Amino acid sequence: MPAPDVAALLAQLERSEPDVAELARVAVEWLAGGEALETISQFDVCEFLWYTLPIKVPGDQATIARALGRLLRLAGMERYAALCDSPATTRILLTYAREGEEAGAAAYHRELEATGVLPPDIAELSWSSIMGPEELGAHVACAAALELAIVTGDPVDREELTRRWLTAPRAELGGDCWLHRVHGERLNRWVLGRGSARRELAQPFEVRLHAPIAAPDEPHLEPLRWLLGLARTGVRLTERLNVGRAVATEAADRFGWGSRTRSGVVRGEADVPALTELRQIAVHELGALRRSGRRLVLTTTGRNLLDDRAAMWEAAAPTLLVAAPGEHDFEVSIRESALMILVDRDVVRDDDLRDRVAEVVNGEGWRATDGGRVGGADLIGPLARLRHRLDALGLGTAAHRPEAADAPPWRLTNAGRRAALAALRAQALRPRQYAGLG
Repeated sequence: MPAPDVAALLAQLERSEPDVAELARVAVEWLAGGEALETISQFDVCEFLWYTLPIKVPGDQATIARALGRLLRLAGMERYAALCDSPATTRILLTYAREGEEAGAAAYHRELEATGVLPPDIAELSWSSIMGPEELGAHVACAAALELAIVTGDPVDREELTRRWLTAPRAELGGDCWLHRVHGERLNRWVLGRGSARRELAQPFEVRLHAPIAAPDEPHLEPLRWLLGLARTGVRLTERLNVGRAVATEAADRFGWGSRTRSGVVRGEADVPALTELRQIAVHELGALRRSGRRLVLTTTGRNLLDDRAAMWEAAAPTLLVAAPGEHDFEVSIRESALMILVDRDVVRDDDLRDRVAEVVNGEGWRATDGGRVGGADLIGPLARLRHRLDALGLGTAAHRPEAADAPPWRLTNAGRRAALAALRAQALRPRQYAGLG
C-alpha cells in the first residue's frame, strides 16, 4: 500500500498539532525534496537526521526530528519514525551541539556504518564523497538493496551484495550496469578537466580508457619481479638500512641503471635512484615487502603478486601516478600530462616534453610558488620522479649520458605505453573526495 500523500498528512497534523505540522513540513521538504514518501529509504532518513539537519536546518533540531517522526508515523512508516527519536539521533545531535561539526560528522559516519545500509567500498569501486548524478543513483540503489535484504532477514554479505548490484545488467539502465555508468561519469569528468589545452590532450583517452588495460604478452615489470624474488630469502640492508652494494650493483648491471651514475661506479643504493624508487613502490605502495630488522622480506601480498602476473600488473602499473609523501595534485598533474604526451610518441626530447607539459598545467590554472607561470624549473622534480618510476618498473628506455649537458630523450616501451594507459585510467576513475578525506 503506497504511503499517503504528504500534503494530506500535513493537513491532518495541522488539525491536531499545528506547531508540530510546520516543523514537520520543513523537515519533509528537506528529506523528500517534493518526491513521494515511498521513494525515501533508511539511508535518506539517516542522512537527513544525522547530517543535513544539524548542519543545514536552522532551529531546534531535536524538536524538528520529533516532528518528522510524528509525520512518518501517520504515514505508517514506523521503522523510519523510530529513527527520529532514537537514542542514536539524540546522541549525534548533542555531539554536533557540544563538540562541533567535525565530531558530529564522525559520529554520523560511525552510526550510519552500524546500520548496515551504507554501501561499502569494493575492489571495483571506491565511493566518492562528492558524487555525480550517476554515482549518486548507484549509491542510493545499493543502499536500498542492502536495506531490503536486512529487513527481510536474509543473511547479508554487504560487499558481495554491493558488487552484484553494481555489476548486474539492469533493465532500467537499458541493459547497462551501474558500475559502467559510474566509470563513464568519472572518465567524462576527468577528460573535461580544467583548461582547453588539458581537455584537448585528454579527449582522445575517454574511449581508450573505458575498458581495463590488459598486461602485454611479452615479459614486463622485470625489475619488480627480480626484487620480490630476491626477498623470498631476504634482502640484506646496511646499518643505514639501505640495500647493500652487491644487490645495488647487480640491479645496475641487470637493468642498465649503472649508466645513470656520473662516475659509472655503483657504491650503494644511493647511486641507483631507480632502485630506491623500486623499493618505495614495493614496500609502501604495493605492500609486497616489509623490513624485518636489517632485511627486506616478502609479504603475503608479495607472494601473491609473484604468483599472479595479472594481479601484479593491475597493482603496479597505476603507481606511475601515485603521489609521493608531501606531494599535491600539482605534481601529479605534471606527470599525468607527461604520460598523455608520451603514450603515442616514439621519442620525445626532454625540452619539448617540458614545454608541452608547462603549456597544459598553466592552462589548468596552476602557478609556481612565486605566483608566476609554471616554467621548466618547476617541472624538474615531478618529471625526474616519473623517469625514475619508469626505470624502476622497466617501462622506459633512454640512452642516459651523465656527461651530456642535455637530459636524455623520453621513450616508453610497449609495456610502458600500456602501463601509462593503465595509470591514466586509475587516475581518471579515482573517487573524488573533499579536502582532508583522502
